[in-house]
Amino acid sequence: MELRNSTLGSGFILVGILNDNGSPELLCATITILYMLALTSNGLLLLAVTMEARLHMPMYLLLGQLSLMDLLFTSVVTPKALVDFLRRENTISFGGCALQMFLALTMGSAEDLLLAFMAYDRYVAICHPLKYMTLMSPRVCWIMVATSWILASLIAIGHTIYTMHLPFCMSWEIRHLLCEIPPLLKLACADTSRYELIIYVTGVTFLLLPLSAIVASYTLVLFTVLHMPSNEGRKKALVTCSSHLIVVGMFYGAATFMYVLPSSFHSPKQDNIISVFYTVVTPALNPLIYSLRNKEVMGALRRVLGKYMLLAHSTL
Repeated sequence: MELRNSTLGSGFILVGILNDNGSPELLCATITILYMLALTSNGLLLLAVTMEARLHMPMYLLLGQLSLMDLLFTSVVTPKALVDFLRRENTISFGGCALQMFLALTMGSAEDLLLAFMAYDRYVAICHPLKYMTLMSPRVCWIMVATSWILASLIAIGHTIYTMHLPFCMSWEIRHLLCEIPPLLKLACADTSRYELIIYVTGVTFLLLPLSAIVASYTLVLFTVLHMPSNEGRKKALVTCSSHLIVVGMFYGAATFMYVLPSSFHSPKQDNIISVFYTVVTPALNPLIYSLRNKEVMGALRRVLGKYMLLAHSTL
């Protein structure tokens, strides 16, 4: 099969779920609504965490970073997919594909690590409350945030450079919502078995190790909560932790399917559905799961929005 040069002038064709669906208009409208929900809910949560002094605590700083990652993650993929569908133009340049892959990998990997740090935060808050401000000081919290971003960026740039240097065949049709490693490997005209093993090892390291830490943290949290004398304290701890566990389940389930399961378990249709789940659905639901079940966040949102409404009325 003839090869095409991997130059910046070359391009790919993204054949995502919007182009391979029985009701594309309905799906497009649904994804648009979810994207607008993700923008609004994550934006409001970021605003509340930034402006409300009562939320200037480690737990809410990490939650604000999660909203930022979700906001950027969905914005890397969704607007282009919607515009391409409306314009009936599904091409993406070689450089654009590389950039999208790097950004998506960075946001996904950073969120993966951040969720583990959030589990540690809840473990310290519930199991060692007297040491909380020492073990989760602002300095420690910012180190966690910086670690998530830096490690994610390093792993993303390594995988992006290697993947985009593979020789691709004449068929540059990516049957996927975005430029991602698994669908691109199917277009490679070289033996990718060793690289697939590297991806598997990376997936286990970046997904299953943090997930193991999360499971261990919440196992200890559960034992502590069950021995709490106060029913109110037990209920508050369970509500906070259950919200986090729902988010963890959605994110790690989709990411594990994509990057840990062997390629024989993948099909373009399944991969497209999974990609929509973690690039559109999860970013839209995460802030709702956290805010609707958290009285402090809801109270902060009301106060911040109230201040802005009063300011708007006073300027009229």
